[in-house]
Amino acid sequence: MKLFAIQGLKILATGSAVPDSTLSNHQLSEIVQTSDEWIVTRTGIKERRLLTGSNRSVIDLATEASLKALSKISMSPLEIDLIILATSTPNDLFGSASQIQAKIKAAKAVAFDLTAACSGFVLSFVTAGQFLQSGSYKTILVIGADVLSKWIDWSDRSTCILFGDGAGAIILQSCSIKDNQFLGFQLNTDGRQYKNLSLPYIDDSDPHTFLNIHQGSFNYIAMNGKEIYKFAVSQVPLSIIKCLTSLHMTVDEIDWLLLHQANERILTAIAEKLSLSTDKILVNVGRYGNTSAASIPLVLDESNEYGKISNNDVIVISGFGAGLTWGTVVIRWKR
Repeated sequence: MKLFAIQGLKILATGSAVPDSTLSNHQLSEIVQTSDEWIVTRTGIKERRLLTGSNRSVIDLATEASLKALSKISMSPLEIDLIILATSTPNDLFGSASQIQAKIKAAKAVAFDLTAACSGFVLSFVTAGQFLQSGSYKTILVIGADVLSKWIDWSDRSTCILFGDGAGAIILQSCSIKDNQFLGFQLNTDGRQYKNLSLPYIDDSDPHTFLNIHQGSFNYIAMNGKEIYKFAVSQVPLSIIKCLTSLHMTVDEIDWLLLHQANERILTAIAEKLSLSTDKILVNVGRYGNTSAASIPLVLDESNEYGKISNNDVIVISGFGAGLTWGTVVIRWKR
């Protein structure tokens, strides 16, 4: 979708945070039947970070990433008008964004959670864009953060090898149309396939004796890996092409492809479908695994820090995952 707005959008700063604790493939092989070679061959993942210790949560990682982004531009937290936290692993089921608002002392900011798993950052970026480009708010902090280690069955080889914990943050601000960096977006949902990747709520077998209400708890992550692979490789390239077409752009104009870091095989397959060189893929899944909503802003921050992205580069960002949901954002990087 090409944007028609009264304001533009610019990216002021990025930040990220990962736990100190590292879990290698070799260490994983001591608790589940697998090997480093088996994992690397199928996923490209060599290690992942896990949030260990008591009383630590997604809020800690999200706060750290946010403060790093603020410090890079010496911005006061009081300048933030809105905080959007993309997470599927909140510390409080009623929402965790408000706790981040308090921790970073952004007292003037409205704050809310957005739950869309691995597509969460893309949907949050687009949501922030609508607020900024309509003139509703001036400065927005968007955070992608997940602590999936708390929701993994560590005896399930099909899932425990994939996921890690992390957070990434980005500060967006409205600007003149001529300085706009947000070129367009394209979003999709297919709820018929939700069971292919879910974290289901399970009722207790026995209801309340008087009220006949079943109460329960959330189970572990459940995933049909083959179906998710087929979905991502077939649908994400179509989303990218559709978004580029709406902007009268072609694949040849892409400088960088920034995909949700689900699995290196998926990233490579999507690039091949687009006839795009794998040298144009921004990737760090080997070091962090799949960090869900955190993966895209985590890669973006590292690529920015390492100076990999140049002024005026066109970056195509695509998230995909549970729901099933997927979507694309096209930005032009400005330093």
